[in-house]
Amino acid sequence: MRPLRSLLDKAAPVFEPGGKLERLFPLWEAFDTLLYSPSKVTTGTTHVRDALDLKRMMITVVVALFPTVLMACYNVGLQAHRAIAAGARPLGDWQTALFQSLGFGFTTDFWACFVHGALYFIPVIAVTFAAGGAIEVLFAVVREHEVNEGFFVTGFLVPLTLPPTIPLWQVAVGTAFGVLIGKEVFGGTGMNILNPALTIRAFLFFAYPAEISGDKPWIAADFVGVDGFSGATWLSRAAVDGVAALGSLGDPLWWDAFLGFIPGSMGETSAVLCLLGAAILIVSQVGSWRTMAGVTLGTAATATLLNLVGSATNPFFSVPSSRCPSGGTSSSAAGPSAWSSWPPTRCRPPSRTGASGSTAWASAFWSCWCGWSTRPIPRA
Repeated sequence: MRPLRSLLDKAAPVFEPGGKLERLFPLWEAFDTLLYSPSKVTTGTTHVRDALDLKRMMITVVVALFPTVLMACYNVGLQAHRAIAAGARPLGDWQTALFQSLGFGFTTDFWACFVHGALYFIPVIAVTFAAGGAIEVLFAVVREHEVNEGFFVTGFLVPLTLPPTIPLWQVAVGTAFGVLIGKEVFGGTGMNILNPALTIRAFLFFAYPAEISGDKPWIAADFVGVDGFSGATWLSRAAVDGVAALGSLGDPLWWDAFLGFIPGSMGETSAVLCLLGAAILIVSQVGSWRTMAGVTLGTAATATLLNLVGSATNPFFSVPSSRCPSGGTSSSAAGPSAWSSWPPTRCRPPSRTGASGSTAWASAFWSCWCGWSTRPIPRA
């Protein structure tokens, strides 16, 4: 790595103040510190020093997200191939054409499913990073600040919350809106009151509901008119067939939802992999188990409250918390623990570790909304 370090050091004067490209210093600095630790460190006795800086913390969160990224690629292909085997038609898009040109068939073979799903996931994450990254760099250059690392995690979270068939231009518009309104208008990382990834998801849901709700978006296949097949998400089935459609605790349908072999947002179907990511955050002390416990208890309490209230028109009021082993619930518990845990837990007094109760309850509400918002929109 020494040749690379030497090359970066030689290029530094061009980007530093007084150089020809000094306006692009934030972009160069972001690339340099992504590869190496910053050369400037605190030396005063009043500063808390730790080997884990913001950039390393964000990378740890990405590592925790990576199992769900791999699952997203596999499950998107698996759901499409299952639908095609049931009589659905492949989508007439460039992903299908490229997939077939590579010599793959619509089988449940692991690599066939993984490659097919990756052809939908990778463009979404690429557009997310391109749109959001451009805005991050633009604001950093104008403000003469360094590029913040927060969007590195946001860039991975956004595709995980979206359906595979969402148009890429909507991903770009939603990402631009979320980064601008959810973050930059407040001053950037650490000063925003909204989470950019959730702001993007909420914007897309309300701005383009046809592409992010109902039964069609969650499976990359055209199954309209196929008898006996539905692309409804796990919780959406309760809107039509009642709570019995979710299965009983421990039966095959419940296990499919727990492991993630169900239709849904690309990276929010597997509860077990979201829990694995949560374990990584807890062990590395990047995430707070207190926040995760608060979200879990808040979700259970909210579900119990809705069970007691009941509803003659909304079947979701009767869904008990034990019937919600979905990845959306698990990711909603793990995610806020990292968002609200800077500085890392090992750098703070125990009395200040974890998020506030309001954060936990808000996250619990979001975990319920993640599952319920995918139900079909009533038509007049």
